[in-house]
Amino acid sequence: MLLETPRLLLRDFTADDWPAVLAYQRDPRYLRLYEWADRTPAAVQAFVQMFVDQQHAQPRTRFQLAVTLRETGELIGNCGIRRDSPMSHEAEIGYEIAPDQWGRGYASEAVAAIVGFGIETLRVHRITAWLVADNVASARVLEKNGFQLEGRLRDKEMYKGRYWDVLMYARLVDIP
Repeated sequence: MLLETPRLLLRDFTADDWPAVLAYQRDPRYLRLYEWADRTPAAVQAFVQMFVDQQHAQPRTRFQLAVTLRETGELIGNCGIRRDSPMSHEAEIGYEIAPDQWGRGYASEAVAAIVGFGIETLRVHRITAWLVADNVASARVLEKNGFQLEGRLRDKEMYKGRYWDVLMYARLVDIP
């Protein structure tokens, strides 16, 4: 599968993508908002293999794609959409971009592409996204893409010795 934007290509993962994922997932800026204290090669290989395995599901309901720079092919993150069943009217998105690439609009561009796929190809009516409330930049990405804040779950997650509030965003789409 391949989605194209002016600056990005979102493509299916291959097993060989794990070193690029490990490089950004080990960055302290990335780890600050995740439950992991560090990422090991074995854990990231399993993480990437999970996305590769999802490509073979029939029917496919999970599309987590590698985000690469169109000009160089460099893998800079991932972005995906998933739903519980092929007939579900609702899907959830998730995304992450390498910290070295933050602030360049790549997350917004990737999210726009995956939302477009959800609307045009999957024909979903409701698209949701969850994030920790401290991730203000991610909230901006969602808002730029037409998502609205629907709720805040206080002290929902517990990791790194503290509780984290979680925000739920959603975008509704009228499908003709």
